[in-house]
Amino acid sequence: MIIPPPFSPELQNHLMGRHLLAFEIPFSQELIAGHLKNGYVSETCGVQSESGLFNCVRCGNKDPALFYTFPCKICNRDCTYCRSCIMMGRVSECAKLYKWTGPGVQFEVPDNVMSWEGTLSAGQQNASACVVEAIHGKSEFLVWAVCGAGKTEVLFAAIGAALHSGKRICLATPRTDVVLELSPRLKKAFPAIEVTTLHGGSADRHGFSPLTVSTTHQLFRFIEAFDVIIVDEVDAFPYSIDDSLHYAVNKSKKFSAATIYLTATPTKRMQRLYRSGKLKAVIIPARYHRQPIPVPEMKWSGNWQKLFLQKKIPPVINEWVTDRLKKNIPFLLFFPSIQVMEQVIPLFQRLSPELSIVHSQHPDRRERVLALRNGIVPGLLTTTILERGVTIERLEVAVIGAEHEVFSESALVQIAGRVGRSFANPAGTITFFHYGKSKAMVETVHHIQMMNEDAEKRGLLDE
Repeated sequence: MIIPPPFSPELQNHLMGRHLLAFEIPFSQELIAGHLKNGYVSETCGVQSESGLFNCVRCGNKDPALFYTFPCKICNRDCTYCRSCIMMGRVSECAKLYKWTGPGVQFEVPDNVMSWEGTLSAGQQNASACVVEAIHGKSEFLVWAVCGAGKTEVLFAAIGAALHSGKRICLATPRTDVVLELSPRLKKAFPAIEVTTLHGGSADRHGFSPLTVSTTHQLFRFIEAFDVIIVDEVDAFPYSIDDSLHYAVNKSKKFSAATIYLTATPTKRMQRLYRSGKLKAVIIPARYHRQPIPVPEMKWSGNWQKLFLQKKIPPVINEWVTDRLKKNIPFLLFFPSIQVMEQVIPLFQRLSPELSIVHSQHPDRRERVLALRNGIVPGLLTTTILERGVTIERLEVAVIGAEHEVFSESALVQIAGRVGRSFANPAGTITFFHYGKSKAMVETVHHIQMMNEDAEKRGLLDE
């Protein structure tokens, strides 16, 4: 009798397309060793060196300053580990990264995999067809769409076509908040398949499915996993400045994968590549409800920093907040830093005790945004953490100290894009309170006006 070699479907599902340390694999070392012996699993040293220079296989780090050598009790010698990705578990010279090299898995995809029955605008339909073509052509492609254009809906037909072709898809974005916005929408649009959601605190981190929604940071744990990778908010911090996240995206996709980039504010580099013909793209200059994007209004607020230190709200800002409280209009007030925001929240709570703050380090930020969406609180003071991925009916927005360097053109365009996102309420105000106009403020107004004019010329706006 021939005894078949060890083969575990559970281990296969756990490791398929992943690059994991031993502690991240909830199976015995004996089972892993059996799969290694039979060629179903391979292992590689997490940190490698050549001519005295180190390289982290997981995150791509090669900066000598981000490696540290220590006396290791595991290998009983001086061992070097990577400090760049230490928050995901220590990767060192003696730590092995495991990946699946055995047979693949075929997903069962029903004919009616997509249940979304909405209607696309003309601009969306054109972009959708272009994305389908790019995925079939296994190419790089940019969807340059204004905030509120309905980028997610543009992807549905392409995702459905890719699923029917047996492709594994990942929709990645730099921000956890955006993942939490997108995941329920994709699960609703594709209820017949499993959708895995990955972020720093996610419960289903080890799920294996044909469609994954993930932060770009989580892609460090993948290798040659995806046939299609879609990077939403490609210009967002930290992806826009962190080369290791670009490495993570490239490592996680197969050699022949299609790569789709989505953003309302492509980087200057991407715009140059598009204009030179080196990056194919489609532009959606109009929102799906066919109404123009509200153009920001600039209002001088005086020396707002000095007034805040004197425990005073600048009168023009006080009037703006008071007016929205009276009219029961939900609002976001964006501040240049957590420090300033925490300093002034007691002043604003004199206008309404229910006002609260939201920032990247706040443990209840998701609950507070939900409270604003549900009308439980009238408004929130926030940082640029909420510049993306937030849709709230009737929302109006103001930026305090809009001239501050933290408010780039990209950030201000995204902040302005929070306003007027629905059919029922396509208008609304976005106000830049300042103590002197910045170049970014002027360019933001020009950017939005240019998109509105382009949409009008193409006949994409209603009369």
